[in-house]
Amino acid sequence: MSGNLVAAAAGSTDLSLSLPQQLTVIALCALTAFISHLALAVFNDGVRPFMLDFIQGRTTRSATTAVSFGLSAGFIFGLGAPMALSTGVLNPWLVFLPTDILGILSPKKWLAPILGAAWGAVIVFGLNGANSFAHDLPVDFLTAMQQMSTPILFLFTLFPVLAITKQFGKVRGAIAGAVELVLVVATMKLWPNVFAGAIAMAVGVLMLIAFAVSKDLRQRKLERAERIANGDGAAEATPDDDDPMASLFSASATRLRKHLPLFMLLGAGVCLLAQMHVFGGGEATSFLIAKGDYSGAAQVDFYRVFGFIPLIATTALASGAYGIAGFTLVYPIGYLLPNPWLALICGAAVFAVEVSALSWIGRVLGGLPSVRDSSEHLRGAISDSLQLAILFGSLMAANAMGGGLGILVVGGLYLVNEAMGRVVVRMAAAPAAVIVGGILLNVLYWLDLFTPVKGG
Repeated sequence: MSGNLVAAAAGSTDLSLSLPQQLTVIALCALTAFISHLALAVFNDGVRPFMLDFIQGRTTRSATTAVSFGLSAGFIFGLGAPMALSTGVLNPWLVFLPTDILGILSPKKWLAPILGAAWGAVIVFGLNGANSFAHDLPVDFLTAMQQMSTPILFLFTLFPVLAITKQFGKVRGAIAGAVELVLVVATMKLWPNVFAGAIAMAVGVLMLIAFAVSKDLRQRKLERAERIANGDGAAEATPDDDDPMASLFSASATRLRKHLPLFMLLGAGVCLLAQMHVFGGGEATSFLIAKGDYSGAAQVDFYRVFGFIPLIATTALASGAYGIAGFTLVYPIGYLLPNPWLALICGAAVFAVEVSALSWIGRVLGGLPSVRDSSEHLRGAISDSLQLAILFGSLMAANAMGGGLGILVVGGLYLVNEAMGRVVVRMAAAPAAVIVGGILLNVLYWLDLFTPVKGG
């Protein structure tokens, strides 16, 4: 991506939506709250494993709500809201995590969509007012938060390198790192208007998958040779019909398939929201959507899919609750589609295939242990790279809005949060600190104790 494309110079972060966009957000929030109430799907991957006990009546609605709120609140207020306000683009932490909570909280089926729609109305009518108010403050901390874009976009590029290093060692990790660096430099030189990390990430993910599949194939070959040596080469492992996990997986897949029309409606809605280009599926994606780089955003979210398919598939089969965004394939598809009607059709079709294929995907993953491990390493690498990028970007924002004092306040709040046992989850702590620090700097300005940094 060209330097001017990722520059954090103030751009438009207007959160005013058109009427069709407003209606889509409100309707989708109503639908996701209803689906959450039925325990058919939740967005928070950490909440999904708890849904089996709720579905089977071993825990109460209020207890499950408490779990959902505890695991989601930090991401909603510390990451979802700051990212939306600083980029002008909605995100899943702001849209879907609250509807997880509201849906599970609702004691009545008819009340859940009303609560979800109410949250959607807060998003479409409340955020723009808060955004306009914040930009009019003497210390414009929202514009300063656009400093986060460069470290997020470029450091995120390294997640395949981290995953390869953790799973396959330093040598292959170093090779992957060198390849990605060459590709980033070449892209910046030859195609300055293309996201610099796009090709590098693609090659990095392909290298990781190739290493994993190669390892699994070698392992299968060794196991086959051992069986032949032991005289039972024709024997193949067969599924155990009495395996309780196999029975649970089958029951969960059947339960989800029974509600296929509802999931198709959900897929259509999520894909439509992505097609409207007012929604980004991740941190890096939000900045790319804000810059109008929809193809770059599609590539970023497509690569993330490889880290989440095994997690979402296995937790869905184990708990009986799917993901609100499915395998998240509807994000990149939606970004690239030319019109909303195609988005509705494609989103519905994608979810139909995903839900119908869950059992098959589970069996395939069962025979590819290294690929499953790769997805775990990918998710960990994504978190590690983004944690550093968000922290670094938040300190850049602190410097932009308050110089040394800004760094002291924001960095201090982050360190205090760490010392207190991470009251706010680490990923969300730094952006939350920027907002709190920005409010504090404005108070100091009004008390005539602080002069804003020029242009901050």
